[in-house]
Amino acid sequence: MKVSFLVKSFAGAAALMAVAVPVLASAQSAPAAAPAPSPVTLKGDVMLEKSVTENGVTKIQLVEPKVVIPGDHLLFTTRYRNDGAQPVTNFVVTNPLPQAVALSAEGSPGTEVSVDGGKTWGQLGTLKVADSQGAERAAAPADVTHIRWTIAQIAPGGSGEVQYHGIVR
Repeated sequence: MKVSFLVKSFAGAAALMAVAVPVLASAQSAPAAAPAPSPVTLKGDVMLEKSVTENGVTKIQLVEPKVVIPGDHLLFTTRYRNDGAQPVTNFVVTNPLPQAVALSAEGSPGTEVSVDGGKTWGQLGTLKVADSQGAERAAAPADVTHIRWTIAQIAPGGSGEVQYHGIVR
């Protein structure tokens, strides 16, 4: 069974809400039939990455984002769990980036991204966007509107997480 989900992230003062919306359950579903609920549950959160120096050693600490300002680095996480009795294959998690957040250069290596609102997908290095004069240029991390992962298989009771790094605009 191939199931796709869209995770909508809203970074508030101290919380992130993850909402799962079925995108595609089956290409052969009857028009009147509702898609079967997925056994996979999703939970999203966001943490602020703070640089802290102790004894001359700088470390990154993850803290709850009570207030964020332009330039702050955030780590977005979507956790998944298969609560069903059967494995789920080719599970797709699609996460739109909040408008106030740009994908950081470290982003989420190897994931597919979209720079046109989720219409087309590819590796960032292969995508193009129009510049202010309408000429085509290579897409940059700041152009990313959506990011997605395909999880090959989630065993019954299995769980994991996907992450991406962003910067407050």
